[in-house]
Amino acid sequence: MTARRTDIAGVVLAGGRSRRMGGGDKALLQAGGQTLLARTIAALRPQVGPLVLSSGSEAIRRAAAALPAVADPLPDCAGPLAGILAALEWLRESAPACRWLVSVPVDAPLFPGDLVTRLTAAAEEGGYDLACARSGGRHHPVFALWPLSLTDALRRAVLEDGVRRVDRWTAGYRLVAVEWSAHPQDPFHNVNTPEELAHLTAILAD
Repeated sequence: MTARRTDIAGVVLAGGRSRRMGGGDKALLQAGGQTLLARTIAALRPQVGPLVLSSGSEAIRRAAAALPAVADPLPDCAGPLAGILAALEWLRESAPACRWLVSVPVDAPLFPGDLVTRLTAAAEEGGYDLACARSGGRHHPVFALWPLSLTDALRRAVLEDGVRRVDRWTAGYRLVAVEWSAHPQDPFHNVNTPEELAHLTAILAD
């Protein structure tokens, strides 16, 4: 069992539009008898200390009523960077003893139980600014470790410079990618379509 990092906060990002799923709140879709939201919270909670939800949906907020919730500082689903910024600003006010924030998207609940410890170890041991997950040779920039110290820089990038792509912003900093095996299944498999939801449900049934 991987040790819990109570000095690191976590954020579940649940602010997407779910266009390929036909709209609505993807976080509330069921897979294997639980919502994606419930599964993601259950997977992240044992790995971190403070945990916050980033979502502007009232239905999602009600479903995760036990968690504090933050909304994007910009309207119209500005993307994950805006959600990460909102979580970092919440962290600075509510849990300033935590130096790091780990972000996970709500639509990929199979992520590893050692996500937080491995990302943090790679960043701290190598002196990196940021860390993200990688599997099968692909980076997963929203499965990432963010330092509280870069909150103001991220705010300027999002609100003043109009930066929306995660990889565009992280390119300006020292980023380490931590590799996980994609076999027999990719732990960062995410759900964007009904077919991918069916695939996730099949994985959970095995």
